[in-house]
Amino acid sequence: MSCCGFWLGAAHRNLATAAVSSSVGEVSSASSRAGKPSSVEPALIKLKKERDPEKLFNLFKANATNKIVVENRFIFEDTVSRLAGAGRLDYIEILLEHQKTLPQGRREGFIIRIIMLYGRARMTKHAVNTFCDMHLYGCARTVKSFNAALKVLTDSRDLHAIDWFLNDVPGRFGIVLDTYSFNIVIKGFCEMGILDKAFLVMAGMGKWGLNPDVFTYTSLIEACYKSNCPEIANGLWSRMVLKGCPPNIVTFNVRIQFMVNKGRTWDANKLLDFMRRLKKSPEFPDEITYNLVIKGFCKMGNLKMAMYVYSAFRSEGYKPNQKIYQTLIHYFCEAREFDMAYNMCKQSMENNWYPSVGTIYNLIEGLSDSDSARMSSYV
Repeated sequence: MSCCGFWLGAAHRNLATAAVSSSVGEVSSASSRAGKPSSVEPALIKLKKERDPEKLFNLFKANATNKIVVENRFIFEDTVSRLAGAGRLDYIEILLEHQKTLPQGRREGFIIRIIMLYGRARMTKHAVNTFCDMHLYGCARTVKSFNAALKVLTDSRDLHAIDWFLNDVPGRFGIVLDTYSFNIVIKGFCEMGILDKAFLVMAGMGKWGLNPDVFTYTSLIEACYKSNCPEIANGLWSRMVLKGCPPNIVTFNVRIQFMVNKGRTWDANKLLDFMRRLKKSPEFPDEITYNLVIKGFCKMGNLKMAMYVYSAFRSEGYKPNQKIYQTLIHYFCEAREFDMAYNMCKQSMENNWYPSVGTIYNLIEGLSDSDSARMSSYV
């Protein structure tokens, strides 16, 4: 009997197919070097290529004890994703439940993978039951498997189930929660827009002898900015510094994003300059920081400052990325600075980064109107 007495709706969602080509090649090469029979190679290739759900199910079932297949994380995830995409949750249940009865079912790392695979398929009840039933397969539980099940539950957004699992289950199985356990729930509540519950969860960390870390604070700061509560966000920033928990690059970028969104790009630029002086690491500030400030100045119509920040970006040894090119080309076209837009577009295309169709169309039209036929033909 499962310890879980609740039913969680497991509505199916299509899942993207994982890229496994390189993995197949690596495993096949490893098999050859190890002197393994070449018969395992066709199984990997067939699983990758098979598109019929029933044939895929039967093929994986036939290789259920083939370690080279089962221990290949990419093949396993790809198979489950495609069966979920076909709506064959019954096949997924048969395959995963069988895997739990095999020797690998005694390894917590493998059971965590099963839990996460059930989560990918939106089979939340099965994921939680897998955690609750681990002792039936001779597998010891730790906070790691607890966190895996908690993550699946949080993604389901079932508030009652999350509360039950976080508050009742640890005592039942002797699980000692860690900071990551709380961060999972806090991040989930922040994404749901339930800030009061997120703060209550943070307040409960002390009961376990835990303190919020930079990820805790960053999740809450970002949620407060998105909810237009900058005073609370800034208060959290001050508190984390006072508690000896310095903000990381993500925390800084969250604040810069808020400033740019509010039209405070000059303030964002000051914070960028502060980050450059601070230089906590080679990638501090990072590409995202520069992207945000450049776009902020572009939206203000201050292309001169955007190019100034772009030059600083280059002087730090960074190479422009597709986002920066797209932003600059788009706003140069808007300002009818088509020669500058063309130069940026040319550099972008030389790196195999192509602007959006709309941006290219505007650039070609602008170049045609300005008698730059040679440049428009290049684009």
